[in-house]
Amino acid sequence: MKKDLITEKTINDAHRSGSRVLYIKESDIVTPAARDRARQLKIAISTDKPPAEKNNPPATPAKEKTGKVVIGSDHGGFAMKGELLSFIGELGYEVIDVGTYSGESCDYPDFAYAVAYSVSKGEAWRGIMMDGAGIGSSIVANKLPGVRAACCYNEFTARNSREHNDANVLTLGSRGIGIEAAKLIVKIFLTTWFSGGRHKKRVDKIIDIEKKFSS
Repeated sequence: MKKDLITEKTINDAHRSGSRVLYIKESDIVTPAARDRARQLKIAISTDKPPAEKNNPPATPAKEKTGKVVIGSDHGGFAMKGELLSFIGELGYEVIDVGTYSGESCDYPDFAYAVAYSVSKGEAWRGIMMDGAGIGSSIVANKLPGVRAACCYNEFTARNSREHNDANVLTLGSRGIGIEAAKLIVKIFLTTWFSGGRHKKRVDKIIDIEKKFSS
């Protein structure tokens, strides 16, 4: 019997489709990370036979959304930006590069502002900005109205920023993570949906706070 590997992605796909129970074969291999994710999302993993299809029709998977992604960096993130440009394009997104265009020393606020401005004005669907640590750029980006920037450094923070915070700008620290980790974070950030529900109430409060200080 063919053994399937059950990973975090398997659990996330089940969550997006609205499933509360994931039915697997007894021979399937479930990774520890997948079990942890299932517990977080309260999805049961069962080796029982699923109910008859007529009583439990498969949910239609969510359509992937594509749009313009604006990307920028200072000199510290320049090399990483170069590698992510083609990677994001391969994922099916149109990429707007707002600089920097060389490895010469420059100021991250200029490029973080350019990325956040494009998102704030609706010119881009998502924004990605890189500097040495990612923190400074997130501070800059969050000064602009409508921008929720998150500095992410692993799979969990990337997914949480989208599912719980509806973040629309991702900042990365090129000196803290490698390119393969960065690619995984970017992919999760661009393909993970906002969970809504109780999280929407909290994001609405963030928006209300922003409005109080912009009026």
